[in-house]
Amino acid sequence: MFSKFKYLIYVSCLSSAPYVQGGESNMAADSVRAPHELRGVEVLGVKQMPQAGALPVTKLNQATIHRLGIDAVKNLGDIVPNLYTPSYGSRMTSSIYMRGLGSRIDQAVVGLNIDGVPLLNKDAYDFDIPDMRSAEVLRGAQSVLNGRNAMAGQINIYTLSPRDFQGLRFMAEYGRGNEVKASAGGYFKLSESLFTSLTGYYGHTDGFWRNEYNGQITGLENNGSLRWKTVWAPSRALSVTNTAAMSLARQSGYPYESLESGKIAYNDTCFYRRNAFSDGLTVAWAGKRVVVTSLTSVQYLDDNMTLDQDFMPEDYFTLTQKRHEFTFTEDLFTKGSRGDYSWLGGVFGFYRNTDMHAPVTFHDAGIKNLIEDKTNQMNSSYPIRWDSRQFLLDSHFSNPAGGFALYHESTYTLGSWTFDIGLRWDFEKVSCRYNSDADASYTIYHRLENGTEEIYARRPVSIHENGKLSQSFNQLLPKVVVSRTFGPGTAYASFTKGYKTGGYNTQMFSDVLQQKVMESMGLAMVYDVDDIVTYRPEISWNYELGFKASLLDGGLTAEAVGFFIDCRDQQLTVFPPGTVTGRIMTNAGRTRSLGAELSARWSPTEDITVTSAYGYTNATFREYDNGRADFRGKRLPYAPAHTLFASASWITPWHPAGLSTEVNVTVRGAGDIMWNEENSIRQKFYALPGASFTLRGERWNLRIWGENLSNTQYKTFYFMSMGNSFAQRGNPITFGATLRINLNKD
Repeated sequence: MFSKFKYLIYVSCLSSAPYVQGGESNMAADSVRAPHELRGVEVLGVKQMPQAGALPVTKLNQATIHRLGIDAVKNLGDIVPNLYTPSYGSRMTSSIYMRGLGSRIDQAVVGLNIDGVPLLNKDAYDFDIPDMRSAEVLRGAQSVLNGRNAMAGQINIYTLSPRDFQGLRFMAEYGRGNEVKASAGGYFKLSESLFTSLTGYYGHTDGFWRNEYNGQITGLENNGSLRWKTVWAPSRALSVTNTAAMSLARQSGYPYESLESGKIAYNDTCFYRRNAFSDGLTVAWAGKRVVVTSLTSVQYLDDNMTLDQDFMPEDYFTLTQKRHEFTFTEDLFTKGSRGDYSWLGGVFGFYRNTDMHAPVTFHDAGIKNLIEDKTNQMNSSYPIRWDSRQFLLDSHFSNPAGGFALYHESTYTLGSWTFDIGLRWDFEKVSCRYNSDADASYTIYHRLENGTEEIYARRPVSIHENGKLSQSFNQLLPKVVVSRTFGPGTAYASFTKGYKTGGYNTQMFSDVLQQKVMESMGLAMVYDVDDIVTYRPEISWNYELGFKASLLDGGLTAEAVGFFIDCRDQQLTVFPPGTVTGRIMTNAGRTRSLGAELSARWSPTEDITVTSAYGYTNATFREYDNGRADFRGKRLPYAPAHTLFASASWITPWHPAGLSTEVNVTVRGAGDIMWNEENSIRQKFYALPGASFTLRGERWNLRIWGENLSNTQYKTFYFMSMGNSFAQRGNPITFGATLRINLNKD
């Protein structure tokens, strides 16, 4: 057994906190019949205070992760109350909603750390993590310690360390849709102080639907990753962990169904390509009363998305987005305790630069319907004809951003009472340098009385827009938590401020450029660059009451939470009206979200575990008028009113054979979900039953599983383009088998 001091160093090198709290909503317990699915310690993130254990948090150990088939961030939305992570579109679209707050483009409202290192770009959240050791989801604003992207919650994921396990690990999976997954990893102890591991992964799927226009598969994916982790602990006080990871993603087409025709039918090729690399260095030093930790990371993202923006059989236009992004982060903090007092304080800084090339190519139907017809309706006597049946709107962007923060949190325990006070000062500057071009020509005809036409004039179209936009943000983010322990549980009340910076709507530059082209042809300009591209920060005031209890000698744990969120200038992704495309990030004046979360875990015997988690959210507009309609009282789109997860597992040991079996049944549900601000289109509540059977040996296990066994039809996403409605279908009934082999060094 580790001593208390060794334990502190050990979890620090794993980017885990040296505090273990009871009463959390652990979705499922480790089984003693699963010797090679590591139990490990249950941790809170390295930057969390002891008081965080009293707040809403869902923790998953490795056995639970394998039992539920969790291998990506988006899978967590199935089991955490009020967390919704729909799967749709490309892997660049990493939508996360929690407690009515959410984001589909640009910045996240839920932070993500991998082994303590923050990912600042939400577009990189969706990737497979085959070596996931544990995960935790903290619900509610975590901005004091985690900053701008954590105004609704924080996700911490930890990968397997070579200090936990030495040996070889293999995984192979096959499922419906020709889904293939495979991983292999080696974990080695090189010396008493040096450990290293290397893990590789490959994934493939064909998806479930075809494009009826061209017969091509719409959900084809090929993904891969490589992770190299090294842990060096030369002394009892010092530990150094470095994790380098690279990942590749290749996608072809998306199953976007026209709600008018009920068909997936579009003409242009769609694909997404991603190359990503990251390196995180964690250095932790522990003195007698103080721990000092440095978290340093570099991240690089290279991706290319091309899609049929209109998603119709007609040849309208094609969007391409090529991006190169570099990010550097540094988080230096110290924490310690003395008697009943503990504290944590630090400084955080980052720099990120994004270079993007985002051309939009108009084809024949787009030129005719969006340019020629609109112009000719204004003056039918002098109709125009574009000289070429292809037209390029070309845009280049550079988006540098940098930030600096100071933060501190103190916790004091007085008898059964605990008081937690935190404050963060956050400064950030963001800029957008843009260069947009459009060069073409058109011919004006004179329509004579006899119906014939003659050339009247030829006119060039030459638009060259460039400039720089810049914003700076300053915020003070307070936090106050008061809790009291009595009898079998803990009650708490909290007040926190959440925050997300403003930014720039680069997705709208193509529409702005299109409108400038129309303006040059005599039509009124609709958009102003500063007005439509810039959006303001989002601020939330969060109030929360909760209670946790452990009963029946720990056989029953339960949690109840109530929350109220007053949000100012909430950032919304909306679709422009009429026959245009693109998405606009705008600010609603004020929104309100109130709700509750209930979770419980019951183990009537050592072999049976029942868990449940339910979330309710009522998120509505209090002030939002977009100039066409007043949406006061309407529910916010994309935020489900209900989320539900329930699981029951039964383990049966076969002692003479050295085997065990586990039967697990689950229900995952969400809804209803409003798809637009008018609340005229919705996804009703749906429930997806699942089941699995696992056979375990000493060094292997075989899991046979099925999901959506009722073959329920539902939608995961809705959007409008060109005045038409589209949605992505949820996955149908799926089934498969997963084999894991662990050859540990005894």
